[in-house]
Amino acid sequence: MEVGHQPVMPDEVLGTLAPQPGSLQIDATVGGGGHTERILEAASPDGRVLGLDADGAAVERVGRRLSRFGDRLVLRQANFSELAEVAPAAGFGAVDGMLFDLGLSSFQLADTDRGFGFRAGGPLDMRFDTSRGVPAAELLATLNADELAALFRRYGEEPASWRIAKAIVAARSTTAVGTAEELAALVERVVPANPRLRRRTHPATRVFQALRIAVNGELDALVAGLAAAVDLLRPGGRLVVLSYHSLEDRIVKQFLNAERRGCICPPEAPVCVCGHSPRLRLVTRPSLTPSEAEIDANPRARSARLRAAERLAA
Repeated sequence: MEVGHQPVMPDEVLGTLAPQPGSLQIDATVGGGGHTERILEAASPDGRVLGLDADGAAVERVGRRLSRFGDRLVLRQANFSELAEVAPAAGFGAVDGMLFDLGLSSFQLADTDRGFGFRAGGPLDMRFDTSRGVPAAELLATLNADELAALFRRYGEEPASWRIAKAIVAARSTTAVGTAEELAALVERVVPANPRLRRRTHPATRVFQALRIAVNGELDALVAGLAAAVDLLRPGGRLVVLSYHSLEDRIVKQFLNAERRGCICPPEAPVCVCGHSPRLRLVTRPSLTPSEAEIDANPRARSARLRAAERLAA
């Protein structure tokens, strides 16, 4: 494993995904390739993995590092919202397992060109695929205070969203807020950490999360990706999702619960008109979380939550 990259909950992921020799698996968020590598090893000698990532740098890096697996690893630069088209085109129209690891990789957090993390700094771009969408700096430069506050509240659940938004608008009247360092410093001035409380995250964490989600359309992509995953899974195939904040986890939980139920008509409906049949069986109930030992070794794992389900026969 390359220095600085540690896949989150690797044993739990493999235990719930349960890849077998000869199986077809999809890692919908290849990231640093840590989970991909373990899946390929577990599926030896002839199992294959399709690895997707919207970040072209991630795809190139993992391709080099895992080249020893040859044609057992197929890589595509694509957002998992495109799964329904990309997977069949790559020969993965029916698969035995699907993994979504929704966290940022260590490489992205350390990228000084895109400003994902305030510690590494850099221009506020935040796009996974820099050929698409609008950079975060442009949102900060063009949205008014009400729009910025709504964005921070919706995607970051930031209690001080209005104060932070007003401060950004005031600051940009003289100088654009264009780098990760500038934004982090501004938020820290507006919402300073209480010295009497032990704070495990930087005051700007929620604001950075909100901007990244907005720039990449992450929540809509997750809904589309999960729906495509269930369609692609063979009966008995496993869907495993690692989420890192409540917005993602809520979507995953609600999706899995809806797909494990039968009729989803409103209670007042006299007869079923939806025609919905259960398509999933929950494998994890409740969800799994990292051990204290893992959190000590890899603090970024502390907010992770793993949910898994198995595809039922059609």
